[in-house]
Amino acid sequence: MNPQAAQNYLRTKVLTATPEQLQLMLYDGAIRFTEQAKLAIGRKDFEATYNSISRAQKIITELTVSLKPELAPDLCKNLSALYTYCYKKLVDASIQHDLAALDEAINLLKYQRETWAMLLDKLGKTKAAAAATSIDMPAPDSRMEASISMQG
Repeated sequence: MNPQAAQNYLRTKVLTATPEQLQLMLYDGAIRFTEQAKLAIGRKDFEATYNSISRAQKIITELTVSLKPELAPDLCKNLSALYTYCYKKLVDASIQHDLAALDEAINLLKYQRETWAMLLDKLGKTKAAAAATSIDMPAPDSRMEASISMQG
């Protein structure tokens, strides 16, 4: 796929995603850039390390500012602390070229992504069940039963 087509695909994917899917995409991006930084440190390509870590930090900043403490203050406080810790690990990794700090950030991001994916799965099942029970289906009546033939 050429770069322009890939860019168009990504743009369409982002523009048509639900807020929940966007959150998942942010986790995926942060993980991907952090893993790229880890590979760059291994190659001693410190410019690529910096660029990848910076991109991951921007995503974590976006995750932090998108929290809505008016809806769930305790949860947002905990998530904010987690994101701040992860951001600090990325800063440490960038300054000290510390693979252990990157591993810790990756593990935290993967755990959060997995938790979010499980929540979306549960939410999807709940929404599907609610939609199914809200459908107004008439009960079969005797005329309907009589018109159904079991013979082909």
